[in-house]
Amino acid sequence: MKKDSVQVRLGSTEIVVDKNGFGALPIQRVSDEEAVVLLKKAYEGGMRFFDTARAYSDSEHKLGLAFEGIRKNLYIATKTGAQTGEDMRKDLAVSLEMLRTDYIDIYQFHNPSFCPKPGDGSGLYEAAMEAKAAGKIRHIGITNHRLGVAKEAIASGLYETLQFPFCYLATPKDEEVVEACKKADMGFIAMKALSGGLITNSAAAYAHAAQFDNVIPIWGIQRREELDEFLSYIENPPVMTKELKEIIKKDRAELAGDFCRGCGYCMPCPAGIEINNCARMSLLLRRSPSALQLTEEVQEKMKKIESCLHCNQCKSKCPYGLDTPALLAKNLEDYKKVLAGEVSVS
Repeated sequence: MKKDSVQVRLGSTEIVVDKNGFGALPIQRVSDEEAVVLLKKAYEGGMRFFDTARAYSDSEHKLGLAFEGIRKNLYIATKTGAQTGEDMRKDLAVSLEMLRTDYIDIYQFHNPSFCPKPGDGSGLYEAAMEAKAAGKIRHIGITNHRLGVAKEAIASGLYETLQFPFCYLATPKDEEVVEACKKADMGFIAMKALSGGLITNSAAAYAHAAQFDNVIPIWGIQRREELDEFLSYIENPPVMTKELKEIIKKDRAELAGDFCRGCGYCMPCPAGIEINNCARMSLLLRRSPSALQLTEEVQEKMKKIESCLHCNQCKSKCPYGLDTPALLAKNLEDYKKVLAGEVSVS
């Protein structure tokens, strides 16, 4: 039986879209032609919210190619990692050019280590207000991985949206952030809705998100079959069932405790270690086809862990407070056991 699609209102922005956002980070890995096919198919299938960033190499360019001529029919959110107002203005000018548009629906500060505010000396918020007054951006948002910055942004009353990691592996503290946004009439955009690929059942992920009426999950999409799966949820949105609850319960037990979310904010590594994948290799081996993780290329990447300088830069930059060097060493040890056949994985 066909169900009604699920709509979400992004707080005081009054943006109302289907509870299916397109996360455009992965399309930087495909050609212009393939990206345009994906994006147009997403639009034609009912998706209306597209999230990208200046930092995602050519992602904005690809959105511009796909949506020129139909721009007013959809919503685009992008981000700036600028640290000063002057650099934010430069970022915004490039984003507008790449996206082939004269306005951005939601312009977000991209995971700043502090909460930009008027008078803080950075000039960031003042530059955003200036751009909003000029009609170049319509709403000001912020993204973060840090609970403290997220809470400060909500309490400040300065932001219309918060983008924050949220999925069924979230902690009670994360759920408090969602509730605080709802009380503040602030839109909540859920990044890492599949926990960087560790969640393999998208129906369970959707059903969990559907329990929070102010949350829009953004799915990182790179392949057509992935897109088809999420588009099917527009006409037939998954609802929480006993079976899905069991899947969530099992995953929560398996992924309890400290694990790398793959956010990449620890990068770059002075020793060239691909931390955001290597530090969670044990989980990837057990949650995706192991052959993909056992190639010579991946083996070389894991071997680089042996060159760790123990400089602790990654540890100091981790928004989750993980002991990253120790986590890398543990994953390398496990990986070697798998290669040696001492430990079997699916």
